Amino acid sequence: MRSSLVLLSVSLLLMQACGGAQAEPVKQPPTGPTTTVTVEPPNDDAGALASQADAEVQPPPESLPPAKPTTIRLASAVGDAVDQELDRGDAAFEKNAFDDARVHYEAARKAGPKRAGPLVGIARVRIAKSNAPLDYGASKGNAEVTSAVRDLKAALALQTDNGPAYAELGRAQLMIGDADAALASLRRGAELLPNEAEAQSALGVALLATGRKDEALTALQRAVSIDAGSPPRHGNLGTVLLMVGRVNDAVHEFEIQARLGDGDARAHSDLGTALLAQNQIPRATSELERAVQLDGTRPSYLTNLGYAYQLIGRRADAIAKYRQALHVDDRFASAWIDLATALAQDPKTRAEARAALMTAQKIDASDPRVKANLEELDALEKGH
Repeated sequence: MRSSLVLLSVSLLLMQACGGAQAEPVKQPPTGPTTTVTVEPPNDDAGALASQADAEVQPPPESLPPAKPTTIRLASAVGDAVDQELDRGDAAFEKNAFDDARVHYEAARKAGPKRAGPLVGIARVRIAKSNAPLDYGASKGNAEVTSAVRDLKAALALQTDNGPAYAELGRAQLMIGDADAALASLRRGAELLPNEAEAQSALGVALLATGRKDEALTALQRAVSIDAGSPPRHGNLGTVLLMVGRVNDAVHEFEIQARLGDGDARAHSDLGTALLAQNQIPRATSELERAVQLDGTRPSYLTNLGYAYQLIGRRADAIAKYRQALHVDDRFASAWIDLATALAQDPKTRAEARAALMTAQKIDASDPRVKANLEELDALEKGH
């Protein structure tokens, strides 16, 4: 099925919360959350957050119900011909059969021209077929998504109490970076769809985008309670728990995510990085190795693993992983910075460490970790 828009990103999260090897400072949080989960290495005392956890971790239940569909149902309670076509469209959309979904949504519109549901379905397909990035603000200026926003507003003009229309509108508004409008839409959508996990998750993302972490936590907890068998729901909740310093609770959620989605590299990367924050280095290393085994093409996964190797003294292996990450993406600034921290440990490679930091600075001149590491390198060279 198509990925839910509301996959929170932990990208840079541990780096924001922790700081770095070689006394790197905390990087400031981005202006809004993205919607995929990738975790970069925690560049500071990996155990710094562990003492902040405020709840006992309970073992995950032996079994959980199957994950629910991520496609919000568009049919009404009437059960007429329009609803039947909408249900067929939803089923096709859940299978990523977007052309088939559009056929059914168009048939529903023909049968019910004054109903909001068909317009919502057509807009949904339009966004999906555009392959627009799902990250928060990543589709700003995208003509298809912007046009879909207009279509969804037209749907709401037909039926002002249509929960799916509000939810889909809010998610599209998140994609184009309109956080305040998205929050208003998604609050209404969640109110009208109190038992729809996707609506609650989308609201959680919008709340994060507007700086309301505590409210976001409540919304994402609600989403998990509705759809407890969904790995991403637990991962989303774990992300926000990590953001508010509840590391033990975050690890618990990531453990469930990884258990339910053992073949998902992201789940193992999330768990491994959270375990680093708990200072459970051997176990973290194992999880991060599993993530790279499943997907060795993600620079953040490779850099995470390199950092874990660095923590346990496997410097050569750490450097190899950082270089592998840069081979995948030579503009991944964190890999350049972490490579520099490893190279700086040997006087013979400190010139290369400085060059790596200068490269990172060219990529992101605003990253405070570069300045801190350059100062640390200066101190090391003066002390020989």
